[in-house]
Amino acid sequence: MTVRLIKELMACMATDPKNAEIQEVQTAHRLRLARAWGIREGERILEIGCGQGDMTAVLAHLAGPEGFVHGIDIGPESYGAPFTLGQAADVLSASPLGGRIRMDFSTDVLSPELSFGKNTFDRVVLAHSSWYMDSRETLEQILKRAKEWAPKLSVAEWDVRIGNIGQYAHLLSVLIQAQLEAFKTDSMSNIRTMFAADDLREIARSAGWHISDEHVLTAERMQDGEWEAAYVLQNLEMDIVQLSGLPTALGPLLRSQQALLRDAAERHGIRPLDVFAFSAN
Repeated sequence: MTVRLIKELMACMATDPKNAEIQEVQTAHRLRLARAWGIREGERILEIGCGQGDMTAVLAHLAGPEGFVHGIDIGPESYGAPFTLGQAADVLSASPLGGRIRMDFSTDVLSPELSFGKNTFDRVVLAHSSWYMDSRETLEQILKRAKEWAPKLSVAEWDVRIGNIGQYAHLLSVLIQAQLEAFKTDSMSNIRTMFAADDLREIARSAGWHISDEHVLTAERMQDGEWEAAYVLQNLEMDIVQLSGLPTALGPLLRSQQALLRDAAERHGIRPLDVFAFSAN
């Protein structure tokens, strides 16, 4: 049933046939997340950081014909490859799930122009979108606004508490990118601010949420660790050169960490980090 369901969900998405296996893994992961959160039929869900709609499709399926998913993302419709956000949204909207989905881009959650009534939604979801935030303060403000819009919050992000040495390369690639991002004033990178599990707990509580349950999910088939490691190994030097204002000692430090990353990948391979997920009221 799960395999057939994943195929059905993929048929609703903009999927490059060459990347069908990747999309299958990504969709299966998001289905596990949504089931861990306990998404129910009939729920009205606000998804913050919907991207191309991988999680949006899963949420819409589980919410059922009587449910609704409103995905919003700060990225413009023209962002993304091989399909832009706008193209992916058009495909999803034209699918059998389209009637229960709305997706808005170039949308700043903290803009005063964006307003929903109290408890317009049953749940707010952030699935692998917290690291895109430009600061801890931004995430906290977003979660505070979310408290007005829904009585329940569900969050998932990579868990930087490694459980085996094979995850060390993924962790290093995250840390290296996060250090570089700390000196950027504008960015569209995958990793802008790294939050550990304790950070996410503290931010949620500061925003007025009370965590009701937590999960740590393995993600062994996910390719994200390989992608992040490859990016750092290929692009670190260019990033250092292009970024002005770096402390003199930071470049050599990052290069040393890059060497550690290369060694870890060669000796232990690259396994993805686990995923920390929680729900809160």
